[in-house]
Amino acid sequence: MRLPSAPDPSPRDSCGALPRRRPPFTRILIDLFKIRLVSLVVATAAAGYLLGAGDGWSPVPFLWTTLGTALAAAGSMALNQRMEMARDALMERTRTRPLPAGLVRPATATTVGVATAALGVGTLALGAGLQPALLAAAVVLLYTLVYTPLKLRTSANTLIGAVCGALPPMIGWAAARAELGAGAWLLFAVLFLWQVPHFLALAWLYRADYARGGFRMLPAEDPGGHLTGLAAVLHTVALAPIPLLAALHGLTGWVSAAGGLVLVGWLLQAAVRMAQQRSDASARRLFLATLAFLPLVLGLMLVDRGGATSASAAVASLHSANITAAGLSAGLPRP
Repeated sequence: MRLPSAPDPSPRDSCGALPRRRPPFTRILIDLFKIRLVSLVVATAAAGYLLGAGDGWSPVPFLWTTLGTALAAAGSMALNQRMEMARDALMERTRTRPLPAGLVRPATATTVGVATAALGVGTLALGAGLQPALLAAAVVLLYTLVYTPLKLRTSANTLIGAVCGALPPMIGWAAARAELGAGAWLLFAVLFLWQVPHFLALAWLYRADYARGGFRMLPAEDPGGHLTGLAAVLHTVALAPIPLLAALHGLTGWVSAAGGLVLVGWLLQAAVRMAQQRSDASARRLFLATLAFLPLVLGLMLVDRGGATSASAAVASLHSANITAAGLSAGLPRP
């Protein structure tokens, strides 16, 4: 006698395929807010605060600064995804994000994004000062109203995006000192110049995907890779004077200056190799080198600032940034 088989507990669609299981709510939030990128933004803002405050830092303003920066950045990420929802659905790398996957409604993403960004700016205004709040508001507006639309119009959008990414350490500095001195602008320069080879390497790896989505990225418009490689090299070379200028202005010591030059030389080797080879393998090496460069150079600056407080803060900043780097690199395609 044949026993009846147990029914299949998994519902199937009309084609017999199992539907994708809905991810946990926390996973959806992590993807909507791009928490790994937000953590990198917060790490640079924290470095700016600690470098600006030195050994006179205070934990309460530091907490308000990092919290407000995190909320403002998270809101910007949600709004960016809402604006790019249709194009994200065309790209392999982004089609499983919450909005194109139908996990979050567009109106919900807009409401949550605006509310979170506004809460971040308000948190900074109340806990860190008006100047940090205005800088954060500038980042939100520049990222959503300028950078995001420009991605469809010109490959120069990368430079605008680099400005957005270079402002968080200035938020931290302004929260610590209530002014923007030479140190704040040197930190801005580090982040701005670093982002160009960082993003060009990533955009080279995903150049076909960006073209599919209609985004005007330099590697997608530069099939031979000559301009892409040249831009990566030139912006890396421009990093070289900054460690020396930081020491001359008293932001750091000469140990940091020497170490920074070594790190720039190491990064330049990777950029030159990409410019020469113009391959996925060389682009991936450059991208990974940029991921290591930023926490190392900021950590070195914090340690050489002097004092046990700065040293312990450097360790914490390195740990946070390395976690971010590991998460980002895990999603890269293999050459």
